[in-house]
Amino acid sequence: MTVMYTDLSDNASSLLDPLLPWLLSIKKALDSSISSLELNKILLDCIGTFKHNPQYKNDPRFLKIWLLYLEGSDDFENVFKEMEENNICRGNSLLYELYAGFLEAKENWKEAYMVYQTGILRKAEPLERLERAKVLFLDRLSYRINASSLQKTDYNESMEMEKSCVNPWSASTTKELLERINPQMMKYAGYHPSKKAYSGDVALSSLQNSSRNKIVKIGGKKYEIKGCPVKGGFAQVYKAYVNSNPDEVVALKIQRPPFPWEFHMYRQLDQRIPDNQSSSFGYAHRLHLFSDYSILVCDYLSHGTLQDVINSYAVTGKPMEEVLCIYYTIEMLHMLETLHGVGIIHGDFKPDNLLIRYSRSNLTEDGFKERSGPWRDQGLCLVDWGRGIDLHLFPDDIEFEGDCRTSGFRCVEMQERKPWTFQVDTYGLCVVIHMMLHHSYMEIVKKGTSDGGYMYLPKAPFKRYWSDLWKDLFTKLLNNNSGNDCELLRNLRKSFEDNLHSDDKLLRKLKELLAKQRLLLCSA
Repeated sequence: MTVMYTDLSDNASSLLDPLLPWLLSIKKALDSSISSLELNKILLDCIGTFKHNPQYKNDPRFLKIWLLYLEGSDDFENVFKEMEENNICRGNSLLYELYAGFLEAKENWKEAYMVYQTGILRKAEPLERLERAKVLFLDRLSYRINASSLQKTDYNESMEMEKSCVNPWSASTTKELLERINPQMMKYAGYHPSKKAYSGDVALSSLQNSSRNKIVKIGGKKYEIKGCPVKGGFAQVYKAYVNSNPDEVVALKIQRPPFPWEFHMYRQLDQRIPDNQSSSFGYAHRLHLFSDYSILVCDYLSHGTLQDVINSYAVTGKPMEEVLCIYYTIEMLHMLETLHGVGIIHGDFKPDNLLIRYSRSNLTEDGFKERSGPWRDQGLCLVDWGRGIDLHLFPDDIEFEGDCRTSGFRCVEMQERKPWTFQVDTYGLCVVIHMMLHHSYMEIVKKGTSDGGYMYLPKAPFKRYWSDLWKDLFTKLLNNNSGNDCELLRNLRKSFEDNLHSDDKLLRKLKELLAKQRLLLCSA
């Protein structure tokens, strides 16, 4: 969970915003080994102090304090009722996402659905995010309803690789690929398969309801769960201390049914991505595979996601600075150029899966273009490889069918039921850029061209004071039907880099904005 805070050394700031000292106290408590009882007391005191203060009725920071308290409470229904009675952030979609998540963990499907509906009817912002969360909820519900029948399906029919189109995410495709690569996976460092069910002292299913400070024992290590889970489509991700050591922090991705495919993708990244770029793609230490669960142990990055950055501008109503949009666009173009060049497709490219990386030392004006010095550690990290596609396992001329079913991120080819390959990633890139520029998901329109053909463009107009680079990027990426797109991505990246280097003031401004962003967004 991300809590926004500001440097509290300025007493004047604390007087203008009395919540600030509480935020720092809560952050210190979360980073320490404080007991749940002590933490809940701090949270409850903070809530009691400010719940009737109109200054904080719609403050997302105060909402997150309520949600932290809620995570440690056994009576979450009454806590939410109290939030409703005090009109706490009723216009913020995060309230409804989290409430529905708690209800879903309790298997109260109907109530969870009604919470999503209530938030949508109230037009909670960002509305597109809430609507997308509802779609994902319905996908999870559909998956659970059909899980038993999926597991009983006869997979004896071998996948016909000579077919021109394959659904890379179908159960039959995944099963056949895992069978083919099983000998290879057995040799992967950190791969620990077991035919038995998970039998630890703490039931993994119980973590969805209340997880803070619970100990999960796996592979001779003790993982102390800290904070709320981040819920994905079929998994929960937890921050954890290894052997209760706050200096050794990892992310635990717990998934049911078990899913080893993501670990294969991480090991392929290790083998194919150059060392000087590996920090942009995450690292998995090990996978513990049981008959009922899989537990993936990964690096933990504490600075939030690109979605958090976008939201920090959206809640203020101010546009994201264009130079910052350019910087993150360069980062994403470079990521996809590298991935596609080594035969890997991410398959779920969205801002929630792009973690923020910060350099340990101050940024300089040297080394930006070469990604050297402090700039090597600064940028983004692409995670969540569950939908990753390893092109080395398919014929060279393969084309894919199938729908990612992620609202707002379905590429043109999926929408029109045409074959696709790299477009699933480049369309996702376009949506992320659109969200940075417009604070909304991208809608596309089909426009006629002078030669009698047609092209796709974003429905939202480009601002007259924006660089022409944006229109060029959307036009080329939304209408690219060629095979490998590495050259196109490389040329677009270089054009944005040249723009940033055309004026020394832009790079100085970028450094200032990144420093400010680091102060405003702090992981807790």
